[in-house]
Amino acid sequence: DYKFAWWVIYATIPIVIVGLAAKPLIEGPLASLWVVAGSLVAGSAVMWVADQMGRHKRGEDDTGFKDAMLVGCSQILALLFPGFSRSGATMSTALILDLDRVAATRLSFFLGIPALTGAGLYELKDAVGAGVGTAPLVVGTAVSFVVAYASIAWLLKFVAK
Repeated sequence: DYKFAWWVIYATIPIVIVGLAAKPLIEGPLASLWVVAGSLVAGSAVMWVADQMGRHKRGEDDTGFKDAMLVGCSQILALLFPGFSRSGATMSTALILDLDRVAATRLSFFLGIPALTGAGLYELKDAVGAGVGTAPLVVGTAVSFVVAYASIAWLLKFVAK
């Protein structure tokens, strides 16, 4: 669905803006081990609460622009608080919005494509500048893509059951 794809792209815009604006904070004080530990605990609690309170009654066809924007903006939690899972934040938000587990998982991973691709391209200059050869970079990226694709396919089947 092309409409769904555009929603995903629009929902990525706020995370790009916050990521660029807050980069000094993210790489500085928010990178502390205390923040990471607290984020792990808080993120786990949020995921548990979201699963308990979500009614899981809306499917992917019932997802609208507002849902995509709210779920997309929840990625900012993972950006600002290392240790807070990006997919956990997006799936939790989707569950709170009463999406079922399959729709929440699919939306989370669709939202991850532009966010993670953009972050990878942004950091590419640092990887190339650090003396990493082109061949290992390409092979590593290809292997990561295949493993991620297989993992997501398995997870979607698992969540559907």
